[in-house]
Amino acid sequence: MKIAQVLLRYDAPGGVETFVRETSARLRTPSNEVRVFASDLYDEGNWTLHDHPARTVDGIPVERFHVTREILPGITMPILPGLSAGLARWRPDVIHAHSHRYGHLLQSSLAAGIISAPLVVSTHFHPAAEDEGTFKKTMLRGQDHLFGLTVYSRADAVIVETENEKRQVGEFVARRKIRIVPPGISWERWRELPTPEAARLRLGLPSRYILFAGRLAPNKGLPDLLEAWSGLGPGERLPLVLVGKDWGVQGELEARARELGVEKEIRFLGNLASLEEYVAAFAGASLFVLPSQYEAFGLVLLEAMAASLPIVATRVGGIPEAVREDETARLVPYANVWELRRAIREFVQDPELAARIGRAGRRHVEDHFSWERTAAALLSIYEEIA
Repeated sequence: MKIAQVLLRYDAPGGVETFVRETSARLRTPSNEVRVFASDLYDEGNWTLHDHPARTVDGIPVERFHVTREILPGITMPILPGLSAGLARWRPDVIHAHSHRYGHLLQSSLAAGIISAPLVVSTHFHPAAEDEGTFKKTMLRGQDHLFGLTVYSRADAVIVETENEKRQVGEFVARRKIRIVPPGISWERWRELPTPEAARLRLGLPSRYILFAGRLAPNKGLPDLLEAWSGLGPGERLPLVLVGKDWGVQGELEARARELGVEKEIRFLGNLASLEEYVAAFAGASLFVLPSQYEAFGLVLLEAMAASLPIVATRVGGIPEAVREDETARLVPYANVWELRRAIREFVQDPELAARIGRAGRRHVEDHFSWERTAAALLSIYEEIA
């Protein structure tokens, strides 16, 4: 079977990019050929291109197309000119497109019609942010239904990661087409962890610290985390370590930390390109916090649980389905600084509770999540519709 994976960015940080990279590596077998079709875009937030985009990643060929930001003056929708023709030339047995409200979905649907290939779409759905204006929310909702009438009416299967995502996309996708396939984790990377001491030594980190990992972006709730954390007592305020690429909020966080007089207790490690260093950041931590406004799932939560870390996260999106509330994590309302601080304090003050929650999280991930399981579910869907 020839499988085409289509997405906007590739070989770049991000949950969609990780999903495609990990499943593609496992879908490729002597019986299955996988090819990735993507743009030359690296960072969508700052709209920067790859300096030298790889033509092969993990042994899988990648066809690149120069991205165009505006299809018409004033109308922004990334388009990959030549994508439909490229897909038609390769003639895959199934086209699997990723994300929602992007031009490459329309182009994938067009190519699928030209060559009569089954079309699968993984929405990785993200609703409009709570602080968006009424006009923007109305426009996004209109786009949802426009894609429902075009791409999703043509699609043979639409893949979501949680029941919550299924409910949301079910407003503009026929429910009979929707399949739930959770993401996974690479156990070869997380099975054997360095000791906390060795991990902290590698990165030069203190003996105990609170960890956040993800993009430093406006929708991650990081100002709330800073306010909650800085309000802890001196004996409770473990150093705060943030891992991830800055998407425009680091300067604001640094300025606020100086105002609060805690700038010496916070560390920004940036994007850790080394896998060993990334795993070490988790292995050495005492607690993981994800205070996001929304997460479709939250892959990083699986990594935190694999590292046996207790979790404090917001009760939004797919997070309540990724973790088990009060068994593997404490969940709090988004933007509630008091509740966020209380949950962090609980784990800091009770190391035995933190260790028990962390062990339960590790068991939960071992029992339910792996990229092998995810890839097998995808292949079953491909074979059903091909």
